Amino acid sequence: MPRYKLVIEYDGAPFCGWQRQAEDLTVQGAIEAAVTRFTGEDARLTCAGRTDAGVHAIHQVAHLDLTKDWRTDTVRDALNAHLRPLPVAILSAEIARAGFDARHSAIRRHYRYRILNRRSPAALTRAHVWHVPWALDPDLMQAAALPLLGRHDFTAFRAAECQAASPVRTLEQLDVARVSMGLHEEIVIATSARSFLHHQVRSMVGTLMLAGSRRVTADDVADILAARDRSRCGPMAPACGLTFVGVDYAEGDAPDAPAGK
Repeated sequence: MPRYKLVIEYDGAPFCGWQRQAEDLTVQGAIEAAVTRFTGEDARLTCAGRTDAGVHAIHQVAHLDLTKDWRTDTVRDALNAHLRPLPVAILSAEIARAGFDARHSAIRRHYRYRILNRRSPAALTRAHVWHVPWALDPDLMQAAALPLLGRHDFTAFRAAECQAASPVRTLEQLDVARVSMGLHEEIVIATSARSFLHHQVRSMVGTLMLAGSRRVTADDVADILAARDRSRCGPMAPACGLTFVGVDYAEGDAPDAPAGK
């Protein structure tokens, strides 16, 4: 039974998150329904990182097993045809090596958060940014990010309903940069780790926003982290600004499909 690795892009705005639900529209449910219409099989997808309602992805990775050895370009194109008009696209389909698991084989996950930092609201990107109309200082935000780097207990930045066995995570990257395109002013926060706690990224971004607003300092952020008290964390940033941008695997863990497959 061949295992297929899919790279997926989606706009999270109309979906109630990634995970399949009985009544609501989800990304997993939509793709699995497309698989059934294409193959007649009741296949199940496993993804690298489940996203919440409203969160987007430009390089989500998932795997599924099919009984027939389909051409990979056929899998990609047929699923895209059955997904229309939903804002989901299968960017690629490959044959994965034996034992590859989209979730458990991942060694690093990458997210990006976008803050529109200008007085006027967004017209074209409103479903993809958090509009903060007051001035933010990205240098102060970057300074406040530094205490969060490394291996810590992130209890202060996890959701109350988080089901992770441990709150300890190793944050490898948390970079803040201002991006200016005419009158379009964004602050972009890039972060990477092997894994994240539920709502960790959005909670960190909300706290960095406070730092950029001069309402907390880098020392305050270090104290919040050490206190392990969720009530001291900043506001949770809205889902719309968050995008899953990539996942890393060990070299050769998911090879390209052979020619013609």
